[in-house]
Parts: sequence; C-alpha cells; structure tokens
Amino acid sequence: MAKILNVQNLKKSYNSGSKKLTVLQDINFSVEEKESFAIVGPSGSGKTTLLGLCAGLDQSESGTIELCGSNLSSLSEDQRAILRNEKVGFVFQNFQLLPTLTALENVAVPLELRGEKNAMKISMELLEKVGLSDRHDHYPSQLSGGEQQRVALARAFSNKPSILFADEPTGNLDEETGKKVIELLLNLNKESGTTLVIVTHDVELARKTQRILKLKGGKILEMQSVNNG
Repeated sequence: MAKILNVQNLKKSYNSGSKKLTVLQDINFSVEEKESFAIVGPSGSGKTTLLGLCAGLDQSESGTIELCGSNLSSLSEDQRAILRNEKVGFVFQNFQLLPTLTALENVAVPLELRGEKNAMKISMELLEKVGLSDRHDHYPSQLSGGEQQRVALARAFSNKPSILFADEPTGNLDEETGKKVIELLLNLNKESGTTLVIVTHDVELARKTQRILKLKGGKILEMQSVNNG
C-alpha cells in the first residue's frame, strides 16, 4: 500500500508572551491509502494542532509532511489550497456550515468551486445517502446538530477526497446521534475508498479505526493496531 500521509520529525511551537510553548515534537508516523486512523489524547496534547498541520492548514516549525505525494512545506499557500480543494475533505466539531445557504447549497459549494456542472444533482444524491434529501431546502438554523453534521459529511465527500480529516466529529452531539453520525461516516468512507484520519476523545470511535496514535504532552505515547475482526 502507498503512503498517503507521511510525517517526519515534526515540531511545532507557539510564542506565548515571552515564552516559547512547544506543542508537538518528535512526531513520526505515516498513514496508508484507504486506512482509517485515529489520533487520541487528553485535551492540550496537540491533537487538533497535528491535524491542522497534516491537512496543510498550518505550517510546522521543522520536519516534513507529505500529503497525497506533495511535500507541504515546499508548496505556496495557494498551492496548498488547491491540494486541499482537490484531494482533501474536512469534518469539524462545529459543523462549519454557511448559515445563509441551504443544506443542498452547502454540499454543493466545493463542487461549484471546482466548476462541476452537475453540482446540484451530485449534492442531492449525497444528501440522499445521509438521509436528508427531504430537508435539502432547509437552512442550518432549521436543522438539529445531528442533521447539520450529516450535511457536513455529505459536503466532505462531495469532492471525492483521497483523504478525509475529521476533528472531533461527534464532539457537539449527544451519544445516540454521535453513534449514528459515526456509522454514516465509516460507511461513506468504506464506500468511497477514502483514507480517514480522525481526532477524537471518544475511545469507542477510535477503536472502530484500524490504528490509533496516542499523544501526550505533544509527543507520541504509543501506536496501536486495532483488530476489528
């Protein structure tokens, strides 16, 4: 299997007043194509920072990240944006839907940015897959949290990403709704053959992936393979 994400000797610090705060150091791991991979750890362990670096949303201080065959540090901001638009999907804890657009229009945004002629048709099919075709004309404020996250899932898969990054996808949902969203995410992921990288506090969710990377204090504590039968 080819590596879709390869992280070597990664370090990230922030200036906090007069101090330098190291958030991540000595981070080395890789993720293979079509693998499902979880990043877990306590609050403040650097999980979300690591996800942002891997997705090219932020830049590291030192070390290299190769994503979909490109070395992120050698790309300009515009080139990284193009790579994300073409190859990467995102699901966030707070849904990140555009409040002035309907569910259908939210899903269609990445497709329209790419100049897809059948954006609305494809978006409607995706809403059908997440069980929301009957709510296509509703705005985010008219949808429950679980419904908003399902719209976000449909949008994340709309550009047929090679890799999907999910940051605490069930963080704002109750347990039952969270379980449904996870089932949907894993099913869509399997169906489309996407690589999945999830940041989560949820141990049960992490155990549904193939490998778990545990972070503590900005360092890798352990890497664990999961046997899902």
